[in-house]
Amino acid sequence: MDIFAKGLDWYDQPEIRERLFFPRKMFLFDNTKDSGGFYQAIEVEDGLSITCRFYPAHHEAPNILYFHGNGEIASDYDDLSPEYTERGMNLFITDYRGYGMSQGVPSCRAMIYDAHPLFQGWKDFLREQKYTGGLYIMGRSLGSAPAIELAFHYGKELKGLIVESGFSAAKRQIRRIGMSHILRDDPNPVGFGNDHKIREINLPILIIHGEADDIIPAEEGRELYKLSPAERKERLFIPFAGHNDLLYMALDDYMTAIKTFTRAT
Repeated sequence: MDIFAKGLDWYDQPEIRERLFFPRKMFLFDNTKDSGGFYQAIEVEDGLSITCRFYPAHHEAPNILYFHGNGEIASDYDDLSPEYTERGMNLFITDYRGYGMSQGVPSCRAMIYDAHPLFQGWKDFLREQKYTGGLYIMGRSLGSAPAIELAFHYGKELKGLIVESGFSAAKRQIRRIGMSHILRDDPNPVGFGNDHKIREINLPILIIHGEADDIIPAEEGRELYKLSPAERKERLFIPFAGHNDLLYMALDDYMTAIKTFTRAT
């Protein structure tokens, strides 16, 4: 078992897992395109599917596979999606087990391991529907973990990685959720391994973070930026912005940074 598998097993202690995941369910399936998006289910194991939501711009546009933050679900992006599509980017939002209309129960291992079939299913979907633009991975907050996982494994297939309000070392994440006492047994846990994996990712990377983030401090975004060995590194640290108000504080700067990074047209 490698260090990352051990890290996930350690993180899936019930007292940690219950403080990391806050799933919201959605029971009404409405696959209309009123918001510009539609649902697409991807099977991650036999008999278990994750429901995703796709917002298309055009067939040649850059494609962003987006892992959302905790407490969010894919349909929350109905209002934001036009900011992407009108700027020429295809946006594909994935839920996690137990979130939205997806089956199963969330866990650290499932979130990371499910990212791989989700990535393959996303590519299959794009190929079948003849979307030919470049592939980008984006993760916000908790979603930075599966995003970095995919960039770590599939860098040669991707054009870039975008991390918004992402976290670095597991020990600080453990302290933030009020579990410092368990660090006595393992003072430097690997957990999701964001700080370990980012060191091996040579993809172009864009780091976005709010300077006033009191949930995941901006120092963690700076650490991810510093640890990245990528030749092309870009960053946007938004003054006075917290964890959940980046778009309110600086929507134009936020979207311009992503459009420029993906070279959308």
